Amino acid sequence: MSAVLRPEPRIEPLAARDLDTVVTIEGTIYDFPWTFGNFRDSLAAGYSCWGMHSADGLVGYAVMMLGANEAHLLNLSIAAPVQRRGYGGKLLEHLLGVARGYQAHVIFLEVRPTNPAARRLYLRYGFEQVGVRKGYYPARHGREDALLLSLVL
Repeated sequence: MSAVLRPEPRIEPLAARDLDTVVTIEGTIYDFPWTFGNFRDSLAAGYSCWGMHSADGLVGYAVMMLGANEAHLLNLSIAAPVQRRGYGGKLLEHLLGVARGYQAHVIFLEVRPTNPAARRLYLRYGFEQVGVRKGYYPARHGREDALLLSLVL
């Protein structure tokens, strides 16, 4: 029996060259994915955009808006084949560090009530529900509320 050591994934700024892969991942894990334009516009607006790269290539990404002493996590996603390996937590820890580095005092995010894995991740890191955004997300049969979570940094 031999163990194959795989290098830790690295987190780097997301680049325009990554967007085709990002959109492919997004389309495989969400019923209502962000578009290429959403990601392109996030980069152009100067949002804090990060990619997680492993030996297999780009496996995750995140988009966060920073300003006015707060952060808003807009998207944090891990490719389906590598979910539940701790990559989401590593990417979230990186984002929290970035937000603190920009002197953000609080970070907000929305999450679907029907996404228990994401909810568990955020609660494990200390996020608390502070509100509900009614009809926030598109859903197969109308709209779905979003849970508004926050974490004081």
